[in-house]
Amino acid sequence: MKLFLGVAQIILSVLLALLILLQNRGTGLGGAFGGEGGVYFAKRGLEKFLFILTILVSILFIASIIANLFIN
Repeated sequence: MKLFLGVAQIILSVLLALLILLQNRGTGLGGAFGGEGGVYFAKRGLEKFLFILTILVSILFIASIIANLFIN
């Protein structure tokens, strides 16, 4: 069980990092320092799907960490 959780955490962490990098809001170096003045109101289509999937993967990742703590 510990091996399964370890592998699951690695897979979930890589997937979470990829999903975060795929988000396209505030892209560019100027957006990192507040240089972008764009206002966004609603997420649509693929952007909304990526957002919900990122939340789901992060919840699964946190749940696997908590489960690993209780097993150890």
